[in-house]
Amino acid sequence: MILTVTLNTALDLTYRVPALTPHASHRVTQVIERPGGKGLNVARVLAALGYETVVTGFAGGPTGEVLRAHLAELPLTDALVPTAGPTRRTVAVVDTTTGDTTQLNEPGPTLTPAEWSVFTDRYTGLLAGAEAVALCGSLPPGIHVGAYAELIRIARGAGVPVLLDTSGEPLRRGIAARPDLVKPNADELAQLTGSREPHRATRDARRRGAHAVISSLGPEGMLAATADGLWRAAPPSAVRGNPTGAGDSAVAGLLSGLVDGLPWPDRLTRAVALSAATVLSPVAGEFDRTAYEELLPRIKVTEQAEAA
Repeated sequence: MILTVTLNTALDLTYRVPALTPHASHRVTQVIERPGGKGLNVARVLAALGYETVVTGFAGGPTGEVLRAHLAELPLTDALVPTAGPTRRTVAVVDTTTGDTTQLNEPGPTLTPAEWSVFTDRYTGLLAGAEAVALCGSLPPGIHVGAYAELIRIARGAGVPVLLDTSGEPLRRGIAARPDLVKPNADELAQLTGSREPHRATRDARRRGAHAVISSLGPEGMLAATADGLWRAAPPSAVRGNPTGAGDSAVAGLLSGLVDGLPWPDRLTRAVALSAATVLSPVAGEFDRTAYEELLPRIKVTEQAEAA
Protein backbone atom coordinates (compact mmCIF):
# COMPACT_ATOMS: atom_id res chain seq x y z
CA MET A 1 0.00 0.00 0.00
CA ILE A 2 1.13 3.56 -0.78
CA LEU A 3 0.00 6.31 1.60
CA THR A 4 -0.43 9.93 0.52
CA VAL A 5 -0.88 12.79 2.98
CA THR A 6 -2.74 15.98 2.04
CA LEU A 7 -3.02 18.25 5.05
CA ASN A 8 -4.69 21.02 3.01
CA THR A 9 -7.18 19.17 0.81
CA ALA A 10 -9.34 21.12 -1.63
CA LEU A 11 -12.35 20.83 -3.86
CA ASP A 12 -10.97 21.73 -7.28
CA LEU A 13 -13.22 23.66 -9.68
CA THR A 14 -12.12 24.14 -13.28
CA TYR A 15 -13.93 26.74 -15.40
CA ARG A 16 -13.30 26.76 -19.15
CA VAL A 17 -13.93 30.03 -21.01
CA PRO A 18 -13.37 30.94 -24.69
CA ALA A 19 -11.05 33.79 -23.68
CA LEU A 20 -10.06 35.27 -20.32
CA THR A 21 -10.23 39.06 -20.31
CA PRO A 22 -9.51 41.16 -17.18
CA HIS A 23 -12.36 43.34 -15.89
CA ALA A 24 -14.94 41.53 -18.07
CA SER A 25 -17.81 39.10 -17.58
CA HIS A 26 -17.29 35.58 -18.94
CA ARG A 27 -19.57 32.80 -20.09
CA VAL A 28 -18.28 29.49 -18.74
CA THR A 29 -18.52 26.70 -21.30
CA GLN A 30 -17.60 23.82 -18.97
CA VAL A 31 -17.30 23.22 -15.22
CA ILE A 32 -15.29 20.33 -13.79
CA GLU A 33 -15.40 19.48 -10.07
CA ARG A 34 -13.08 16.99 -8.40
CA PRO A 35 -11.15 16.29 -5.17
CA GLY A 36 -7.87 18.19 -5.05
CA GLY A 37 -4.77 18.99 -3.10
CA LYS A 38 -1.37 17.68 -4.15
CA GLY A 39 -1.50 14.40 -2.24
CA LEU A 40 -4.96 13.56 -3.58
CA ASN A 41 -3.73 14.24 -7.12
CA VAL A 42 -0.82 11.87 -6.50
CA ALA A 43 -3.19 9.24 -5.12
CA ARG A 44 -5.52 9.49 -8.11
CA VAL A 45 -2.64 8.83 -10.51
CA LEU A 46 -1.31 5.95 -8.41
CA ALA A 47 -4.77 4.37 -8.30
CA ALA A 48 -5.11 4.75 -12.08
CA LEU A 49 -1.79 2.93 -12.45
CA GLY A 50 -3.15 0.06 -10.36
CA TYR A 51 -1.44 0.66 -7.00
CA GLU A 52 -3.28 0.14 -3.73
CA THR A 53 -3.53 3.66 -2.37
CA VAL A 54 -4.74 5.22 0.88
CA VAL A 55 -5.29 8.95 1.35
CA THR A 56 -5.20 10.79 4.65
CA GLY A 57 -5.22 14.40 5.79
CA PHE A 58 -8.19 16.58 6.70
CA ALA A 59 -11.65 17.32 5.31
CA GLY A 60 -14.52 19.27 6.84
CA GLY A 61 -17.77 21.14 6.30
CA PRO A 62 -20.10 20.87 3.27
CA THR A 63 -17.16 21.23 0.86
CA GLY A 64 -15.39 18.38 2.61
CA GLU A 65 -18.49 16.22 2.24
CA VAL A 66 -18.58 16.85 -1.50
CA LEU A 67 -14.86 16.07 -1.74
CA ARG A 68 -15.29 12.76 0.08
CA ALA A 69 -18.25 11.85 -2.11
CA HIS A 70 -15.98 12.25 -5.14
CA LEU A 71 -13.26 10.16 -3.46
CA ALA A 72 -15.79 7.36 -2.92
CA GLU A 73 -16.04 7.03 -6.70
CA LEU A 74 -12.30 6.32 -7.04
CA PRO A 75 -10.41 3.03 -6.49
CA LEU A 76 -8.65 4.19 -3.33
CA THR A 77 -9.21 4.22 0.42
CA ASP A 78 -10.36 7.40 2.21
CA ALA A 79 -8.75 7.78 5.66
CA LEU A 80 -9.21 11.55 5.97
CA VAL A 81 -9.71 13.06 9.45
CA PRO A 82 -12.85 15.22 9.93
CA THR A 83 -12.36 18.86 10.88
CA ALA A 84 -14.71 21.50 12.26
CA GLY A 85 -13.55 24.04 9.67
CA PRO A 86 -14.62 23.77 6.02
CA THR A 87 -12.35 22.37 3.33
CA ARG A 88 -11.08 25.04 0.94
CA ARG A 89 -11.87 25.38 -2.76
CA THR A 90 -9.50 26.11 -5.62
CA VAL A 91 -10.66 27.63 -8.89
CA ALA A 92 -8.78 27.20 -12.18
CA VAL A 93 -9.95 29.36 -15.09
CA VAL A 94 -8.77 27.91 -18.40
CA ASP A 95 -8.60 30.13 -21.48
CA THR A 96 -9.44 27.61 -24.20
CA THR A 97 -8.00 29.83 -26.93
CA THR A 98 -4.49 30.08 -25.47
CA GLY A 99 -4.52 27.14 -23.05
CA ASP A 100 -3.37 29.46 -20.25
CA THR A 101 -4.70 28.81 -16.75
CA THR A 102 -5.39 31.31 -13.94
CA GLN A 103 -5.45 29.72 -10.48
CA LEU A 104 -7.30 31.00 -7.37
CA ASN A 105 -6.54 29.14 -4.12
CA GLU A 106 -8.55 29.66 -0.93
CA PRO A 107 -6.86 29.25 2.48
CA GLY A 108 -7.57 26.05 4.33
CA PRO A 109 -9.45 25.62 7.63
CA THR A 110 -7.73 26.56 10.88
CA LEU A 111 -6.95 23.26 12.59
CA THR A 112 -6.85 22.72 16.34
CA PRO A 113 -4.19 20.91 18.39
CA ALA A 114 -6.77 18.21 19.14
CA GLU A 115 -7.40 17.63 15.41
CA TRP A 116 -3.65 17.43 14.76
CA SER A 117 -3.31 14.86 17.55
CA VAL A 118 -6.09 12.72 16.05
CA PHE A 119 -4.37 12.93 12.67
CA THR A 120 -0.90 11.94 13.91
CA ASP A 121 -2.40 8.91 15.67
CA ARG A 122 -4.15 7.85 12.47
CA TYR A 123 -1.03 8.51 10.38
CA THR A 124 1.11 6.40 12.69
CA GLY A 125 -1.36 3.54 12.44
CA LEU A 126 -1.55 3.71 8.65
CA LEU A 127 2.24 3.56 8.33
CA ALA A 128 2.14 0.00 9.67
CA GLY A 129 0.76 -1.18 6.32
CA ALA A 130 2.56 1.26 4.01
CA GLU A 131 5.39 0.58 1.57
CA ALA A 132 5.98 4.32 1.04
CA VAL A 133 4.42 7.65 1.98
CA ALA A 134 4.15 11.00 0.20
CA LEU A 135 3.76 14.24 2.18
CA CYS A 136 2.40 16.83 -0.21
CA GLY A 137 1.29 20.43 -0.43
CA SER A 138 0.82 23.45 1.78
CA LEU A 139 0.06 23.52 5.49
CA PRO A 140 -3.37 24.77 6.57
CA PRO A 141 -3.64 27.47 9.26
CA GLY A 142 -3.12 26.19 12.79
CA ILE A 143 -0.52 23.56 11.86
CA HIS A 144 3.01 24.27 13.10
CA VAL A 145 5.64 24.96 10.45
CA GLY A 146 7.63 21.87 11.46
CA ALA A 147 4.69 19.52 10.82
CA TYR A 148 6.30 17.76 7.88
CA ALA A 149 9.56 17.32 9.77
CA GLU A 150 7.53 15.65 12.55
CA LEU A 151 5.78 13.34 10.07
CA ILE A 152 9.07 12.46 8.39
CA ARG A 153 10.58 11.43 11.72
CA ILE A 154 7.54 9.27 12.48
CA ALA A 155 7.82 7.57 9.07
CA ARG A 156 11.56 7.00 9.46
CA GLY A 157 10.92 5.50 12.89
CA ALA A 158 8.46 3.09 11.27
CA GLY A 159 10.96 2.20 8.53
CA VAL A 160 8.77 3.61 5.73
CA PRO A 161 10.40 5.55 2.84
CA VAL A 162 9.04 9.10 2.64
CA LEU A 163 8.81 11.64 -0.19
CA LEU A 164 8.31 15.33 0.61
CA ASP A 165 6.76 17.77 -1.87
CA THR A 166 6.17 21.19 -0.35
CA SER A 167 7.74 24.65 -0.34
CA GLY A 168 9.02 27.51 1.81
CA GLU A 169 9.79 27.03 5.48
CA PRO A 170 7.96 23.65 5.72
CA LEU A 171 10.36 22.38 3.02
CA ARG A 172 13.38 23.86 4.81
CA ARG A 173 12.38 22.24 8.10
CA GLY A 174 11.31 19.01 6.44
CA ILE A 175 14.49 18.44 4.44
CA ALA A 176 16.54 18.68 7.63
CA ALA A 177 14.59 15.65 8.94
CA ARG A 178 16.24 13.57 6.16
CA PRO A 179 13.39 12.40 3.91
CA ASP A 180 14.22 9.78 1.31
CA LEU A 181 13.14 12.05 -1.57
CA VAL A 182 12.18 15.67 -2.07
CA LYS A 183 10.72 17.04 -5.32
CA PRO A 184 10.95 20.83 -5.54
CA ASN A 185 10.29 22.83 -8.69
CA ALA A 186 12.74 25.49 -9.89
CA ASP A 187 11.19 28.30 -7.82
CA GLU A 188 11.00 26.20 -4.65
CA LEU A 189 14.59 25.07 -5.15
CA ALA A 190 15.80 28.65 -5.64
CA GLN A 191 13.96 29.79 -2.52
CA LEU A 192 15.57 26.97 -0.54
CA THR A 193 19.14 27.30 -1.82
CA GLY A 194 19.41 30.82 -3.23
CA SER A 195 20.58 29.45 -6.60
CA ARG A 196 18.80 29.12 -9.94
CA GLU A 197 21.55 27.03 -11.54
CA PRO A 198 19.87 23.59 -11.59
CA HIS A 199 22.90 21.38 -10.91
CA ARG A 200 24.26 23.54 -8.09
CA ALA A 201 20.86 24.06 -6.48
CA THR A 202 19.90 20.37 -6.63
CA ARG A 203 23.20 19.25 -5.10
CA ASP A 204 22.96 21.96 -2.43
CA ALA A 205 19.44 20.85 -1.50
CA ARG A 206 20.66 17.27 -1.11
CA ARG A 207 23.46 18.39 1.23
CA ARG A 208 20.78 19.89 3.48
CA GLY A 209 19.57 16.42 4.45
CA ALA A 210 17.51 14.64 1.77
CA HIS A 211 18.81 11.31 0.50
CA ALA A 212 17.72 12.27 -3.04
CA VAL A 213 16.53 15.52 -4.62
CA ILE A 214 14.54 15.42 -7.85
CA SER A 215 14.00 18.92 -9.20
CA SER A 216 11.34 19.71 -11.78
CA LEU A 217 12.62 21.68 -14.76
CA GLY A 218 9.19 22.30 -16.30
CA PRO A 219 9.00 21.31 -19.98
CA GLU A 220 12.71 20.41 -19.90
CA GLY A 221 12.14 17.41 -17.62
CA MET A 222 13.80 16.60 -14.30
CA LEU A 223 17.21 16.56 -12.63
CA ALA A 224 17.96 14.02 -9.90
CA ALA A 225 20.80 14.16 -7.38
CA THR A 226 21.08 10.84 -5.55
CA ALA A 227 23.63 8.76 -3.67
CA ASP A 228 24.06 6.73 -6.88
CA GLY A 229 24.70 9.65 -9.22
CA LEU A 230 23.28 12.66 -11.01
CA TRP A 231 20.77 12.17 -13.85
CA ARG A 232 18.87 14.38 -16.26
CA ALA A 233 15.61 13.13 -17.81
CA ALA A 234 13.74 14.94 -20.56
CA PRO A 235 10.80 14.34 -22.92
CA PRO A 236 11.57 14.11 -26.66
CA SER A 237 10.12 17.60 -27.18
CA ALA A 238 8.36 20.29 -25.17
CA VAL A 239 4.64 19.64 -24.67
CA ARG A 240 1.96 22.33 -24.59
CA GLY A 241 -1.21 22.17 -22.57
CA ASN A 242 -2.40 22.62 -18.99
CA PRO A 243 0.47 21.91 -16.54
CA THR A 244 -1.81 21.79 -13.49
CA GLY A 245 -1.05 18.57 -11.61
CA ALA A 246 1.97 17.63 -13.75
CA GLY A 247 4.28 17.78 -10.75
CA ASP A 248 1.91 15.58 -8.75
CA SER A 249 1.94 12.98 -11.53
CA ALA A 250 5.74 13.08 -11.42
CA VAL A 251 5.58 12.35 -7.68
CA ALA A 252 3.33 9.35 -8.41
CA GLY A 253 5.91 8.10 -10.91
CA LEU A 254 8.79 8.50 -8.45
CA LEU A 255 6.88 6.87 -5.60
CA SER A 256 5.66 3.91 -7.65
CA GLY A 257 9.17 3.44 -9.05
CA LEU A 258 10.55 3.35 -5.51
CA VAL A 259 7.99 0.74 -4.44
CA ASP A 260 8.76 -1.33 -7.55
CA GLY A 261 12.49 -1.19 -6.80
CA LEU A 262 13.35 0.41 -10.14
CA PRO A 263 16.80 1.92 -10.77
CA TRP A 264 16.91 5.72 -10.90
CA PRO A 265 16.87 6.07 -14.71
CA ASP A 266 13.67 4.00 -14.90
CA ARG A 267 12.04 5.94 -12.06
CA LEU A 268 12.82 9.20 -13.81
CA THR A 269 11.54 7.87 -17.13
CA ARG A 270 8.20 7.00 -15.53
CA ALA A 271 7.98 10.34 -13.70
CA VAL A 272 8.73 12.48 -16.77
CA ALA A 273 6.38 10.48 -19.01
CA LEU A 274 3.54 10.81 -16.49
CA SER A 275 4.21 14.53 -16.06
CA ALA A 276 4.15 15.19 -19.83
CA ALA A 277 1.04 13.02 -20.26
CA THR A 278 -0.69 15.12 -17.59
CA VAL A 279 0.06 18.33 -19.50
CA LEU A 280 -1.51 16.71 -22.56
CA SER A 281 -4.64 15.57 -20.73
CA PRO A 282 -7.88 17.49 -21.44
CA VAL A 283 -8.69 17.41 -17.69
CA ALA A 284 -6.28 19.21 -15.37
CA GLY A 285 -4.37 16.93 -13.02
CA GLU A 286 -5.17 13.66 -14.84
CA PHE A 287 -2.88 11.92 -17.30
CA ASP A 288 -3.50 10.84 -20.88
CA ARG A 289 -2.79 7.09 -20.74
CA THR A 290 -2.19 6.72 -24.47
CA ALA A 291 0.29 9.61 -24.43
CA TYR A 292 1.98 8.13 -21.35
CA GLU A 293 2.52 4.76 -23.00
CA GLU A 294 3.80 6.39 -26.18
CA LEU A 295 6.20 8.64 -24.25
CA LEU A 296 7.75 5.97 -22.02
CA PRO A 297 10.23 4.60 -24.61
CA ARG A 298 11.04 8.13 -25.84
CA ILE A 299 12.19 9.73 -22.58
CA LYS A 300 15.92 10.45 -22.68
CA VAL A 301 17.86 9.89 -19.46
CA THR A 302 21.53 10.88 -19.31
CA GLU A 303 23.98 10.56 -16.45
CA GLN A 304 25.63 13.89 -15.73
CA ALA A 305 29.39 14.32 -15.51
CA GLU A 306 29.40 15.97 -12.08
CA ALA A 307 29.11 13.71 -9.07
CA ALA A 308 26.02 14.07 -6.89
